[in-house]
Amino acid sequence: MAALTLPIAHGGPRLYQAPLPEWYRSATDEELAHKIASARERLGSEVVILCHHYQQDGIFRFADFTGDSFKLARLSQNKPDARYIIFCGVHFMAETADILSRSDQVVILPNLTAGCSMADMADIDQVERCWQDLGDAGCENVVPITYVNSAADLKAFVGRHGGAVCTSTNAPRILEWAFRQGRQVLFFPDQHLGRNTGRAMGIGLDEMVIWDPEDDFGGNPPDLLGSKRMLLWKGHCSVHGRFTVEQIEQARREYPGIKIIVHPECTMEVVDAADAFGSTEFILKEVGRGKPGDRFAIGTEINMVHRLAQTHPDMTIFCLDPVVCPCSTMYRIHPGYLCWVLDNLLEGRVVNQISVLPSIAQYARVALERMLENG
Repeated sequence: MAALTLPIAHGGPRLYQAPLPEWYRSATDEELAHKIASARERLGSEVVILCHHYQQDGIFRFADFTGDSFKLARLSQNKPDARYIIFCGVHFMAETADILSRSDQVVILPNLTAGCSMADMADIDQVERCWQDLGDAGCENVVPITYVNSAADLKAFVGRHGGAVCTSTNAPRILEWAFRQGRQVLFFPDQHLGRNTGRAMGIGLDEMVIWDPEDDFGGNPPDLLGSKRMLLWKGHCSVHGRFTVEQIEQARREYPGIKIIVHPECTMEVVDAADAFGSTEFILKEVGRGKPGDRFAIGTEINMVHRLAQTHPDMTIFCLDPVVCPCSTMYRIHPGYLCWVLDNLLEGRVVNQISVLPSIAQYARVALERMLENG
């Protein structure tokens, strides 16, 4: 069954996921794993499976390539042999892959409901209104920067207006680039990545302001806006927002000398209390440099932390949050969906294709290429 589109409140299309046939819902993990492996072997080099670090193990084991958003974006450009790119991530990642891949390649998202709550916190109507308000406030030298966790039409917006996309990996370099282009930066949708990156670059909190998209002028006096270097959209990650300073303090009490590493989507207070912060790739490298007996408490998605603990059994590695904190939308891609899309390809059918309109892709590619150039 092909994907249909339904309108949503924020102005973009919500993709409708067809119900899985009964077999894929009732099959055991072993049955699904066997069928996926068989399909992968039969499809060969026609298919490449890209998988984000936050995916569950039942998906991660079948990945041809793994990475964070930045690494996977590069891989989307550099897989010329694959006819089909199956993206085991969330919707904005699959959109990025479609924009950056060749026109004859097909990008597939196994479950169309795998979205991102942060990405949903900014939509094109809100951003267009913000841009108009900034113009009315006399802010005429603003560079828009969108985090990669955003819809394709927002990437196109920043491409049209001289801005760029960033990831948690290259946010510092993108901000440095942006300030060479203009005097102010509008950063959306994640306020925490913007604030933490800006502070690490020496930008003071008094030079930043929160932009609330629900209010005129972002909830700020219009004459105040022109004095700020960074305008931070009021958005956040529901997973990384769970980590607290109290969790860090408890880890230090229980494990003296432990190293605390957190993701820059965490709050400023958590980042300040940690020993280091950085992207998922940064966290992987930091742990990889550890020695037997080292201890790490990590503030990011639980699947990745568990995988690190399994990979380094000679170290103590655990998640800061004692309550399991998975990325719930990533979890929507489970082995049944991957098996279903592969079986359809074997039968000559494409399901769950992600295709960005050319009018949007044109400018979104401009913004993404700026991101990759500043990698």
